[in-house]
Amino acid sequence: MSWLRQHKVLVCVWLLFLGGYALASVLMRPSHNQTAFGDVAQCVVLLFANTGLLLNTGSADWRRNGFWMLLALGTGLWLGGQLLWTYLEVVKQQPVPNPFLGDVIFFLHTVPLLAALSIRPDAPRDHRNLHVGNVDFSLLLCWWIYLYLFIVIPWQYVSGNAALYSASYDRLYAVENFLLVCGLGYLVWRVHGPWRTVYAHLLGAASVYAASSFIINRAIDRDTYKTGSLYDLGLIAAFLWFGTAGFLARRVCPPAAPRREEKLFEPEFPKANSWTPRMAIATALSLPVLAIWSAMASDAPGNVRQFRLVVTLSAILVFTSLVFLRQSLVDRERLGLLRNSRESLDNLKRIQNHYVQSEKLASLGQLAAGAAHEINNPLTAILGYSEVLLADGTVPENSRRVAEKIGDQARRTKALVGKLLSFAQPAPGERTLIDINNVISGALELRRLDLMEKKIQIEVDARPNLPGVRGDANQLLQVFYNIITNAVDALDEVGGGSLTVRLTREGANVAIEFSDTGPGIKDPHLVFDPFYTTKPAGKGTGLGLSICYGVIKEHKGTISCFNRGSGGATFRIELPAVMALFPDRTSSGGASGASWRLTTTVGNTEATKP
Repeated sequence: MSWLRQHKVLVCVWLLFLGGYALASVLMRPSHNQTAFGDVAQCVVLLFANTGLLLNTGSADWRRNGFWMLLALGTGLWLGGQLLWTYLEVVKQQPVPNPFLGDVIFFLHTVPLLAALSIRPDAPRDHRNLHVGNVDFSLLLCWWIYLYLFIVIPWQYVSGNAALYSASYDRLYAVENFLLVCGLGYLVWRVHGPWRTVYAHLLGAASVYAASSFIINRAIDRDTYKTGSLYDLGLIAAFLWFGTAGFLARRVCPPAAPRREEKLFEPEFPKANSWTPRMAIATALSLPVLAIWSAMASDAPGNVRQFRLVVTLSAILVFTSLVFLRQSLVDRERLGLLRNSRESLDNLKRIQNHYVQSEKLASLGQLAAGAAHEINNPLTAILGYSEVLLADGTVPENSRRVAEKIGDQARRTKALVGKLLSFAQPAPGERTLIDINNVISGALELRRLDLMEKKIQIEVDARPNLPGVRGDANQLLQVFYNIITNAVDALDEVGGGSLTVRLTREGANVAIEFSDTGPGIKDPHLVFDPFYTTKPAGKGTGLGLSICYGVIKEHKGTISCFNRGSGGATFRIELPAVMALFPDRTSSGGASGASWRLTTTVGNTEATKP
């Protein structure tokens, strides 16, 4: 009773159509009015079926929309044939001939129904190529058209024989409807949940239709069929059932299931739809088999066999083209997936490296913080005692020199402890809008005096009116100074060279590249690891680039290192740009907005503009 209350409108429609049609068929005498009533009633019920099916085509899932649109296309083709039938019987008031021109429309209306079964809207969403699906549908349509041309048409146009035409048409049409019923039965057997209910309704409608159409075709062959009679009651029920399945699906079927939760950067390859390539192989192989049967085993007249041979050769050409097109689309899709998988693998490796780096920094930061605090107390005492000894005028000169060395080493150790603390607990600086050109200029000015008596040339290539960057100018100055210092040290080892600092805007980022002509870096992927250094013992701590890495990450940027093919190493930093421009200071002689050069030679330093 609850089901009846929920679907009382559908129940009323069924009672109105079926009950009214059955009552009218019994009460009305065979006449033109009965024929007109039967034709119009079938058109109305087909419109109801189309409406119920098309109501489900408004979802965001193309497969679900395609499924219901193909079902509606099938009933729409039947409606087209029925309108042609109605025109002859109602408007022209003449009996429908046998063979009928619209038989091919009635025959082909089942093809979209068969194609809809392959879409499977109940399954989770995937990446199936829509173009491949269109080619599959074209293959299926061409195959049934070929079968119709091969089996039915010869007895209509080549060697006119109404009895053989009707028998061939009935058998082929029955096979087509039988395959539709079997396909829906398979889905009902395999699927669970709300979609099983929908498939069951479609199965019932298709079964009633298959039985009714077979009975009507046999009655037409015996010349006992009359439009508007009880013969059409099965068709009325079948199309009412199709429409009912559409209305029920709109209520009970959830949206298409989402894809499974994907792992990070894991490409999802679509599962191969096994029946479509098998169908392509079966259709292609059936053509020569049917041609051989027609030529060697068929008792059809010679003109029929010749017609079938021509049809088969033409179909082979069409099918071969479609199969090659499908294969090229599949190959293109697989190549795209292969490229995506390679990119995903590279992204996964990059993320893993960043994750390992972050874990190293986090664990080492905790260790460094604890060690730094423990070292600071005795270190402060050592530094204080050394200063006391230096301040005491009665201390001998040798002891003063020892105390001075102790103080120097204590201050050096204190500086190292300060780096450890800044590495472990970087202080959140004040974020303001800054000009990267000015920061680069400041870092170079800090290095200017140290470059005396070094054959090192520094060039800056800055684009005019670079956008600003939001961050802490002191922290970024520390990063740039550290990278410039490492480059200068590398160039000093080989007796000199050049360092090029290039600033550009790339999309939504400001990119800064530091490229030197030194010997390069032995392990570029390890330079940001804490305590990794290639400098001699006592000269480098291996913490500078690790601190740079942490600062750039805090600024939502990226930093990387690589060796160039022409020699030397390049450090690349990308920082998010802020859409604010700074004035072009080319005319004022500043570094920003111009390409300028800081040249150092033995004994002098000069700045020039090209």
